[in-house]
Amino acid sequence: MQNEKAVVSAQDVADRAGVSRSAVSRTYTPGASVSETTRARVMKAAEELGYHVNHLARGLVRNRSGIVCLVVSEIATPYRAMLVRWLTQFLQEAGKVAMLINTDRSDNSVSAALQQAINFRADASIILSGMPDRAITRQCYKHGQRIILINRDESLPGSLSINLDAQSAAETAVMAFQRAGCRHLAFANSLAGTPSLMKREAAFVAVAEQAGLAVTVERFGSTSYESGQILAHRLLTRQQRPDAVFCVTDLVACGFMDEARHRFAVSVPEDICLIGFDNIVQAGWSSFNLTTFAQPVERFARDAVQWLIQTEQAENGFTPQSEQQHDSLVYQADVVWRGSVRGG
Repeated sequence: MQNEKAVVSAQDVADRAGVSRSAVSRTYTPGASVSETTRARVMKAAEELGYHVNHLARGLVRNRSGIVCLVVSEIATPYRAMLVRWLTQFLQEAGKVAMLINTDRSDNSVSAALQQAINFRADASIILSGMPDRAITRQCYKHGQRIILINRDESLPGSLSINLDAQSAAETAVMAFQRAGCRHLAFANSLAGTPSLMKREAAFVAVAEQAGLAVTVERFGSTSYESGQILAHRLLTRQQRPDAVFCVTDLVACGFMDEARHRFAVSVPEDICLIGFDNIVQAGWSSFNLTTFAQPVERFARDAVQWLIQTEQAENGFTPQSEQQHDSLVYQADVVWRGSVRGG
């Protein structure tokens, strides 16, 4: 007869299999000692009863839930979606559960969601961009979570920071524009003001000035396609039009390119050279064919999850957070040459 209980317990399985409760536990514990005969009886009984291990309950007994919060802003952008995809894949492969917290809203829903994660005893939080407020990071840290910070300028004891080398990308971009014969450079940025975006701007301006080239900087809105359109309008209506523009993200560059072509009849790359950043899927579409810099998001995600696992395995030799070392990883964004720069 089919079992009618809403939840089947390990004791139910033990009773059906004719074994002890601890034998059921050992059957579902990797590496635990249990005979093949006992394992087979337990698995058969579990299948008949529809039993599933309550990993959350088991984790709480060990003071570990297996939950990792992904604290995300601008989740709809292609770059952020790509990063979430890789993180969730590697977390799942590691037996972890990702809990997504969207920080785009300004009401108290973010705090409420974060409190839920704390109530579920989330083990760690990964802050995916520079936009979420520092108070969120501090709240996670205060409740004993391990913290991974991606493209942020914070550092906390016992945390991991993942950042990009803005200098090398700036040097490559300026070199490409010089090789194309460009003399009037611009940088199209958003008003988000996150550390990673401002580092790209500052590095590009500094490298260009060292090469004897002035840079016009224009900022507007969020890092969106629509902002790129408005930035194009602002820069292309100036008395001195730029002949090369480094856009802070690919999404901004795509909006810039469409506006330049369709509103101003400006040809890319013949009249103006464009470079973006992130290497989103759309950058490779034939309608854009955008030269850009690829963030190694797969490596970000793999290394972040590996760090979590390693720190978890070292938990027996746990050091208080205040005494732990802050780890840092810096990656290069490799240029992807396409057709939006002459001679690229």
